[in-house]
Amino acid sequence: MWLPSGLSEAYFCVIVGASFISSFLTSALGVGGGALLLAIMASFVPPAALIPVHGVVQLGSNLGRMLMLAKSVHLSVLPLFAVGSIAGCLIGGMVSIDLPPYAVQMAVGAFIIWTIVSRPPKWMARWPALSGVVSSVLTMFFGATGPFVASYARGFNLSRQSYVGTNAALMTIQHGIKIIVFGLLGFAFAPWMLVLVTMILGGLLGTFCGQLALGRMSDRLFVRALNVTLIVVSLRLIAEGFSELAAASR
Repeated sequence: MWLPSGLSEAYFCVIVGASFISSFLTSALGVGGGALLLAIMASFVPPAALIPVHGVVQLGSNLGRMLMLAKSVHLSVLPLFAVGSIAGCLIGGMVSIDLPPYAVQMAVGAFIIWTIVSRPPKWMARWPALSGVVSSVLTMFFGATGPFVASYARGFNLSRQSYVGTNAALMTIQHGIKIIVFGLLGFAFAPWMLVLVTMILGGLLGTFCGQLALGRMSDRLFVRALNVTLIVVSLRLIAEGFSELAAASR
């Protein structure tokens, strides 16, 4: 069978399409696609493979986006964030943290909404290493922490192209480190290679199409669309958190 165990041909088509749509959304608005892709994949990909496979696809998508906007990347914010990401991924991968997923979902969602209705907290811009540690610990357990990293990038008041390119660079660093840690922990990526390559190609196509939309969008429209996307994603996280909390309380 050319697909890994637990993934049918129909499911394969669905997640490749989701990779295109999520990359288009992230490329056009800067955030939201990773969480959308994770939510769709969670319905079709075996749980043990979900976070590692999602990480590889997001690495390919964000790397392509970063290269397309390389001249707009705000390089000074990357090194310390990378150091924090290394520490965070190692902590998340090697230490068992007994933290209910619903608590993280509700806390992250509420935090992001707060950064939109107020100003992003100063520590996120002043402490890039801490932002890297926190977001990387979370991504090892819960996958899509793009909105959290996006809130960090928003603190620099960048133009839309620079914001999207810088956010893509930050996520490339984080997902790259995460994949290395999963590999060291023994996850077998080889059976998923064809799926990964196809999803990454679909994501790159979505990134290219999203760039066309980004180039035609005004700064004011971009900020509004970005904030609406962040709020929708955050409300989804909070709703899922409450749903899981209710289920756990029964």
